[in-house]
Amino acid sequence: MGTTLARWRAAQVSDTGKERERRPYLASECHDLPKAEKWRMQIIREIAKKVAQIQNAGLGEFRIRDLNDEINKLLREKGHWETQIRELGGPDYAKVGPRMLDHEGKEVPGNRGYKYFGAAKDLPGVRELFEQEPPPPPRKTRAELMKDIDADYYGYRDDDDGILTPLEQNEERRAIAKTVAEWKAKKEASLHGDIEEVGQPQEEEEENIYAVAPDLDSDEDEQQTSEEALQPKFIAHVPVPSQREVEEALLRRKKQELLEKYASENLINESEEAKDLLGVHT
Repeated sequence: MGTTLARWRAAQVSDTGKERERRPYLASECHDLPKAEKWRMQIIREIAKKVAQIQNAGLGEFRIRDLNDEINKLLREKGHWETQIRELGGPDYAKVGPRMLDHEGKEVPGNRGYKYFGAAKDLPGVRELFEQEPPPPPRKTRAELMKDIDADYYGYRDDDDGILTPLEQNEERRAIAKTVAEWKAKKEASLHGDIEEVGQPQEEEEENIYAVAPDLDSDEDEQQTSEEALQPKFIAHVPVPSQREVEEALLRRKKQELLEKYASENLINESEEAKDLLGVHT
């Protein structure tokens, strides 16, 4: 049997003149540019044939996965032959070659060049890879953020439209009127509730040394001044020392401090005894 097959093979070779040449396993072993071009075209035909086959979803999951792996392997081999052709002085197909094969496949982000063709893109687990959310947009730098910051960002021009100022004035008047009404109500309640002080003469109110003359330049200040004029004066319901009594108390305290600082203990005792005998008390 083996002898018959050998004789038939020898007859076939003699009829065709030479045995069919096989594509080298490594592209770097080929140093003939026309042959390298031939092997590249052979690979392209094989890729096109397998891409047409993988469009059939009825082949089954395992066959589709095998075909997709074979196509990706042929694509890598085609790239090696194109590199060798460029080394041998041929054209650079990576720049000038058609994209008829590459654009038919879809590459998953982050998959390092592995592409999915035809029905392989709808396989279980692959469809979810293509449905992943796109990566978030890159964060802006501080310089890019500062470009949008101007006077409007800080509110410096909020009063330029003439709307905010009247609103603030009305709200301020309303708040002042409310506060004055509450103060008057509390004051009347306190006056009616203090029965013990009724009938006692009111002491003369001392001059307020911290009082400041009102500025009557604006209408708002005039209204506030008129409201303050209508308010009742403050009435003290407890004994309040006068300015003169406060000054005398401070003077006595100062004398006592100087006496304790510069006089001896015996002198202080003698002074106290003399004051007791004379009936003089400071």
